[in-house]
Amino acid sequence: MAQRARAFQERTVGLTAKSEIYARSNSSYRFYNEKTAEYFVHSLPSIDYDVGEIYSGQIQIGNDSSRNMFFVFEPTIGEPVDEVTIWFNGGPGCSSLEAFLQENGRFIWGWGMYSAVENPYTWVNLTNVLWVEYPVGLGFSTGSVTATSEEETAQDFLGFFENFLDTFGITNFKIYVTGESYAGRYVPYVSAAMLDRNDTSKFDLSGALMYDPVIGQYEYVGQVVPTVPYVQNHANFFNLNDTLMAELALAHEACGYANYTNYFLTFPPPAQQPVLNTLYSTANISGVNCDVWNLVYEAASQPNPCFNVYEISTMCPIQSDPLAYPGDLEYQYPSMGGIYFNRTDVKMAMHAPLNVSWSECSGPVFKGDGGVYELGDYSLDPIQKVLPQVIEATNRVLVANGDYDMEIITNGTLLSIQNMTWNGKLGFQTKPTTPIDIQLPDLQYQAVFDASGMSGYDGPRQGIMGTQHFERGLMWAETYQSGHMQPQFQPRSSYRHLQWLLGRIEEL
Repeated sequence: MAQRARAFQERTVGLTAKSEIYARSNSSYRFYNEKTAEYFVHSLPSIDYDVGEIYSGQIQIGNDSSRNMFFVFEPTIGEPVDEVTIWFNGGPGCSSLEAFLQENGRFIWGWGMYSAVENPYTWVNLTNVLWVEYPVGLGFSTGSVTATSEEETAQDFLGFFENFLDTFGITNFKIYVTGESYAGRYVPYVSAAMLDRNDTSKFDLSGALMYDPVIGQYEYVGQVVPTVPYVQNHANFFNLNDTLMAELALAHEACGYANYTNYFLTFPPPAQQPVLNTLYSTANISGVNCDVWNLVYEAASQPNPCFNVYEISTMCPIQSDPLAYPGDLEYQYPSMGGIYFNRTDVKMAMHAPLNVSWSECSGPVFKGDGGVYELGDYSLDPIQKVLPQVIEATNRVLVANGDYDMEIITNGTLLSIQNMTWNGKLGFQTKPTTPIDIQLPDLQYQAVFDASGMSGYDGPRQGIMGTQHFERGLMWAETYQSGHMQPQFQPRSSYRHLQWLLGRIEEL
């Protein structure tokens, strides 16, 4: 190994030491006891490692044995900490087991990977992580679906979580709530419900984190309004024809999106944004299609059949996914043996119900199809009440968006922030410009560079990977070269986000 690579490796030993995988006896496991023994995972099929201390299974909601939430709990492999970091995926109806296997768990088995490998940037390096399939009605979380609001599902979660804490003998731990996508609604509502309980022995909420989140009016503000500038700025990824690009540019002006953005996406914002009663503006030029997001979405797969709305940089071939869901297309090589969490041997290993057919996204998780987004969820957007409540109570909330995500566009999330009042002011008063300089080394592919005679090309650091901004308890992060699932696409940036959330660092 070249001298530079050796020095590089020495500098990284502090981070990698926490990731070492080794076999231990049950007696050394912090949370193993008579109550938790039934949830202990001895091994995971097709993952050829000693998986260490992992627990999974169903725990009932409150006193109702007919309704259960499924969880995976991985205690930290670093120094013991008295904290639990909760993770939710979005959807609504998508499973948090995706994040466990492909984003921030101890092992990752992502798109195009032959098998699982150790994740050097696992959140388990830093904290005890609890992935929960939430709400009831998705994955292995079973029972009648009764909720029509986030307030109701949050109470369901607290009923589950109290039983989880009792089972694992946890009390007086700091609690952090995190998630991505539609979990931009789950995270603030669950966090606010914890605050409302006023019981720090169980619900000592200390911070929250949301990736590419639904916090405002996501169909209009999160998608449609910022679509055209987004496509123009990333034109080489879309490769749309000149006729369509001209149509989009005309619509951006005629439908009022340009004026809306120019007026409201300013720092500080001039006023609250108007309530949008209809999904699309009425164009002042007849024949203009204002549904620009769907125009792009429907056209993008023509030049690129492998187009992925969650990561616009994706090109062909379509990568096989052990969960058979690498984007909007469902795809898996036949030799993969089926969807991982739907395999009988995996269900048995993880104490999951054998009679449930698991898929990454299922549902419904709300009763009916009413509400703002016609998903059965009648709750207000988080920016209207619960997200400011969580920011003001903790002064430790992080919202981040990936630049290669078209499902929730970065400027759409910023528009939502600029429409939120917290700690006495509306929006950010100053435009985010501070760079995020990722100093963490490449622990995923360094050995490949070394073996290829290219030692050091990937280091010693990643460099400028985004912008950050902190005001009045809210940290904003724009993550460069990342799609929707930030821990999957930019794990080093995500690792820094978690370090900040947990109070280990004060800047990203």
